[in-house]
Amino acid sequence: MIDIGSNSVRLVVFDGPPRAPSVLFNEKVMAGLGRGVVATGCLEDKAIRSTLKSLSRFRYIAALMGVPQPITVATAAVRQASNGAEFLREVRKRGLPVALLSGDEEAEAAGFGVIAGFENANGIVGDLGGGSLELAHVEGGRVRERESFPIGVLRIGAIRKIGAPELRKQVKRLLKPRGWLELGEGLPFYLVGGSWRSLAKIHMFLARYPLPIVHHYSMPPVAAASLVRAVARIDRNILKEKNIVSNARYPAMADSAALLAVLTSLTRPGSLIVSATGLREGLHYQQLPESARLLDPLIEAARAEGELQGRFSEHGDLLDQWISPLFASESTADRRLRLASCLLGDIGWAANPDFRAERGLEVALHGNWLGLDARGRAMIGQALFAAFGGGSTRPPILAKLAAEDDLDRARNWGLAMRLGQRLSGGVAPPLKASGMSLEDDRLVLSVKGEAELLLGDAVERRLRQLAASLGKSPEIRKA
Repeated sequence: MIDIGSNSVRLVVFDGPPRAPSVLFNEKVMAGLGRGVVATGCLEDKAIRSTLKSLSRFRYIAALMGVPQPITVATAAVRQASNGAEFLREVRKRGLPVALLSGDEEAEAAGFGVIAGFENANGIVGDLGGGSLELAHVEGGRVRERESFPIGVLRIGAIRKIGAPELRKQVKRLLKPRGWLELGEGLPFYLVGGSWRSLAKIHMFLARYPLPIVHHYSMPPVAAASLVRAVARIDRNILKEKNIVSNARYPAMADSAALLAVLTSLTRPGSLIVSATGLREGLHYQQLPESARLLDPLIEAARAEGELQGRFSEHGDLLDQWISPLFASESTADRRLRLASCLLGDIGWAANPDFRAERGLEVALHGNWLGLDARGRAMIGQALFAAFGGGSTRPPILAKLAAEDDLDRARNWGLAMRLGQRLSGGVAPPLKASGMSLEDDRLVLSVKGEAELLLGDAVERRLRQLAASLGKSPEIRKA
């Protein structure tokens, strides 16, 4: 997919399960098409040449990767430029059937991008680009109201130069007639776009947030005003050294922060949540059949990863079923995390035995998971750490991301998974011929038939470890 934006032109090639695609290739060129539009109403010749050169390269790379006709879209800068139609003709001459998105279509795609990247997204999506700001109301897997406004990053500076109150005045004038000032009150405001993601990275840096994953990062609404002050004071060299904000992105930070502060003040959201998925992911999501849209992206990605790195593809689902009687009172949300953990429960077998626990932790914390917040990453990380030999130890980072009770429960998932793996050797029949249960103060492992042959010191040791963690006495019952 090629996205011709006001600030940048980007190629993204997706691979993997349709509902949870991975990025096979991602390249961005800061062509700056929108700068000329703001100043003169036209796309500048230099920006056009840079963009067309990049597009030729992108088309060739995509073809080499087996994508001869990448979906190509243009957005606000081309839409607003007096020479936009001429530019599109030049793009098409290079073999790219580019589509010019309307403002509503751009807002809708951004909304679906958030729906694709979050479980049960419900709130207002704000996609800030160079030439425009798109707002979309998402609820129940649908994009409701949506609208595009001509207040992109490249336009904010001129508005602010008029005077401090001017930006607030203009934003209020644009948003009020369609009810946007009230629509998102108390709901999450999802931040889409590179400028706002960079602001979030600054907030993460200043807050000493331990997880370098911007997707699903949540900030309180008051953070918007604090970011205005932070951007004004922070050393640009520090941002560059720490790889927080690129030189190309830095000039937009002050204006992006100012707009976010105004929007937060006017719309009064309940939280600010960063989304790494936006227009491109939304366009991909829109092409999926309804049956695929209904799939859980976390579970789909975990199953694909388990099948890729595990030994036995069916084992994750069976393992989850095998340990589930021990956790019958869990919430639907936690059962989802437990299933994801089990689907990943065999990915460490090929790692160095001394580092399998760390491998599980790394996959959970740093994997490209959609629909998963920091708490969920921490719980899956704790489960895999325990399952791969970390015992009852708690990596220090996890305590900063999830509550103690949550991590204790996840540790027990991992110890139960570890017992199931040892008993079964990773194959299906032993799990089908055995079972786990809680009976009063006892943890019971039941085996029948030839499954008795699977019992041994290693199995009994892991049973005792799990029982101790659950506060139960272990018992083996032969049928």
